[in-house]
Amino acid sequence: MVVPDKAVAYKALQSHDARFDGQIYVGVKSTGIYCRPVCPARTPKFENCTFYGSAAAAQEAGYRPCLRCRPETAPQLAAWQGTSSTVSRALALIEEGALDGEAQTVETLAERLGVGERQLRRLFLQHLGASPIAVAQTRRVLFAKQLIHDTDLPMTEVAMASGFSSLRRFNEVFQNLFKRPPSALRRRSSVVATDAGTMLRLRYRPPYDWDAMLHFLEARAIPGVEVVANRVYHRVIELDGELGAIAVKHLPRRESLCVTIQFPSVKALPAIVHRVRRQFDLNVDIGTIDEHLSRDTQLAPFVARRPGLRAPGGWDGFELAIRAVLGQQVSVAAARRLAGKLVELHGRTLPSANGMHPDLTHAFPAAQHLAKASSLGLGMPAARLETLRSVTRAAAKSPEIFQSASSMEQAIASLKAIPGIGEWTAQYIALRALREVDAFPASDIGLLRGAKKVTGNVLTAKQLHSRAETWRPWRAYAAQHLWAADGDSE
Repeated sequence: MVVPDKAVAYKALQSHDARFDGQIYVGVKSTGIYCRPVCPARTPKFENCTFYGSAAAAQEAGYRPCLRCRPETAPQLAAWQGTSSTVSRALALIEEGALDGEAQTVETLAERLGVGERQLRRLFLQHLGASPIAVAQTRRVLFAKQLIHDTDLPMTEVAMASGFSSLRRFNEVFQNLFKRPPSALRRRSSVVATDAGTMLRLRYRPPYDWDAMLHFLEARAIPGVEVVANRVYHRVIELDGELGAIAVKHLPRRESLCVTIQFPSVKALPAIVHRVRRQFDLNVDIGTIDEHLSRDTQLAPFVARRPGLRAPGGWDGFELAIRAVLGQQVSVAAARRLAGKLVELHGRTLPSANGMHPDLTHAFPAAQHLAKASSLGLGMPAARLETLRSVTRAAAKSPEIFQSASSMEQAIASLKAIPGIGEWTAQYIALRALREVDAFPASDIGLLRGAKKVTGNVLTAKQLHSRAETWRPWRAYAAQHLWAADGDSE
């Protein structure tokens, strides 16, 4: 990420400009601490400041995180799509634990991305000012620090949850970095006590259209798996064969979402938080995207009407792909009913537990289970049933097919290689599951209706695809505004 001129960055620090929060960090030579530009501490002297484009770069330079502004709570904008797409994909994989454990190396990460190890290291230094290993280490430290501050988890569980190989290593890192043991960082008054699970606040860069996000999720909530109640989103989650649940609510005054996690393994916390951030699209610089789309004079009024409109993601790639197939040529409500039937017939039953919403009863069925089922039990056209089978077999054989690929073009090609998956379905999966910000299912009937409202003309899919060129590289967000415009017309 490119750091602005030092004089400009210092002015942002002096004014505590929130527009730079998550985009720059300041290392203070006189204290050895690095801070966010919104830090409430007294502004250090200009000559004592060094600015960095990521927390990892500041930490690798020898600075330790500030205890007042807490860099671990800054919006995670190092991954926003102003950097290399390869770096963005690598960051997503690192968040999923791609460099946790001795078997996970930079070389294997580079192979997954289709680039050489040296090239990946060079791209990280260019865009983030730190190596992939340094980024992964910083992620572990900052996540552990957030758990120490915001939860009452025992230190052993904090170490496990944040990816440290042992409690001893965890204690060593914190002692070396903060000159004190981890327990000394815990301020009991700041801990959120709850019997319902682990509660964490996830920051975003405002604005955030929570109403639109909640409306989208509620309309598509799979019975038994998801429910929206009292402006809170609840869902059953399954990771590595274990079941749990999450609840997500909006804290507008804190510019964050509060997620309550109930899950038997604390080691899964980073993966769960990462999925929540992806599903609720928390990592983007939405102001920059809205500004770019507003350059289109026809689209600008619709962007102004919905500042902070996000692109909702999916909790699981396979689940999203099945939902996309179920939604082919039927209404959203019909697809929801079919998904509910599939879950009722094949989903694992959720054990009753305190704190979970009573309407959460099943987990979405796994690909391996559906692949072995003799019948899906759904009343659907034979062609679409066969497509469901094809998607299930593909996911059971290669689960990574619904994860980030080395490029959007490769991802689309891999999806279209599945029998029954065409351009529309591939683009939709890329947008929702793979989080490709430039995905654009131009033949979608809702987009075509929305485009008519925006442009005043009836467009073909080919014409809309051509019209969308000016919206690159954020066509996925333009699609959200077109869908919203179509909803207005209804």
